[in-house]
Amino acid sequence: MKVAICGAGIAGLTLAQRLSALGAEVVLLERSPTPRSQDCMIDFFGPGYEAAEAIGVLPAIQEISYHVGTASLFDQDGRRQAPLPYERMVTALDGRLCRVTRTDLEKVLRDNLPRDVQLRFGTQVSQVSSGDDRVLVTLDDGEQLEADFLVGADGIHSIVRSLVFGAESQFLRYLGFHFAAFVCDAHDLTDASGQHYVLTDAVDRQVSLHALRDGRTAVLAVFRAADPEMPGDSRAVLRDVFGGIGWSVPDVLDRCPPAADIHFEPVAQVEMTCWHKDRVVLLGDACSAVSQLTGQGPSMAVAGAYVLADQLRRTSSVQRAFAFYERLWRPVIEAKQEAGRDTVDWLLPGSPSKLWIRRMALRLAWLPMVSRRINVRLVGEPPAVIAMLRNGSPADPADPRSA
Repeated sequence: MKVAICGAGIAGLTLAQRLSALGAEVVLLERSPTPRSQDCMIDFFGPGYEAAEAIGVLPAIQEISYHVGTASLFDQDGRRQAPLPYERMVTALDGRLCRVTRTDLEKVLRDNLPRDVQLRFGTQVSQVSSGDDRVLVTLDDGEQLEADFLVGADGIHSIVRSLVFGAESQFLRYLGFHFAAFVCDAHDLTDASGQHYVLTDAVDRQVSLHALRDGRTAVLAVFRAADPEMPGDSRAVLRDVFGGIGWSVPDVLDRCPPAADIHFEPVAQVEMTCWHKDRVVLLGDACSAVSQLTGQGPSMAVAGAYVLADQLRRTSSVQRAFAFYERLWRPVIEAKQEAGRDTVDWLLPGSPSKLWIRRMALRLAWLPMVSRRINVRLVGEPPAVIAMLRNGSPADPADPRSA
């Protein structure tokens, strides 16, 4: 079996490893000329954590994880307004959470690829022709690849999705925010606050700082915006939106890297009625982005790849495997997407009163009842899909044996 995967991010790397381990010939295509340099912090937990454990890469992920000792919200005058109950969230997950940078996670997955996986950077898909039993993929240099099937794991702005399923605009659900992630030399700012992880406490906008072990700081800036269109000058927009927020934010903006090193895009979800067509299937953010604000996209990407690979292992028919994968994984994604929409006002309060409510809730997070409500809001209920597959349940979720 020969498989072409478009996108060497978290979803594509995970799937390439799994399918190669099952004996498939895998070609992994990545349009970027080099591995990703734009970076951000992520909390890796839930189904992705379980899948990483099943795959065998969890120890390597744990080695690169960060311990969050102290975390707090600070107002624009630099006053500590509330602690973040991060350790309580970790405890609620029985310690099964790793805080890592996205590039570190991708490197772990890339280093875990079998040698026979063909990883090709600087390669873009320009045309897809899918038949009953094969798919023909044309690359931007004119080269053609024939495979048993094509996987579009190329992110929220998927080229494969546009070529096979239609224009991006019909699938993206804008949530009313933009976000920017970058890394800069601002370790002194987190050191001065005495915190490992710091967030601003303001209406409609937020900046978070996380100290990295190499002496730099990971920055995530999120703000409410009515227009989903991307700005021309991302650095100028950040200065305009956050310039008056005070505290250490102006210093962070002064150290902002060039625009090419800033990951700047609208906060959105991807909603599709079907994730597969003929010999093409979508994976990760390409078909099921849950929103960047939840921080759960990487976990969903690893778990989704595990589910798809598992169905391809169990099922001789590619189309049936695609259908089983979607039937198993879609309910999990839709629940995460709904939770992501419901938590927007908690993560980024839209009024002073909502900001005050969040602040008070965090101050009372030491109370078990309050702590549980916060954890449910931020973490959600764990799906059982990965555990079910690891235990050998049937591939077809409609089969009564899988109940």
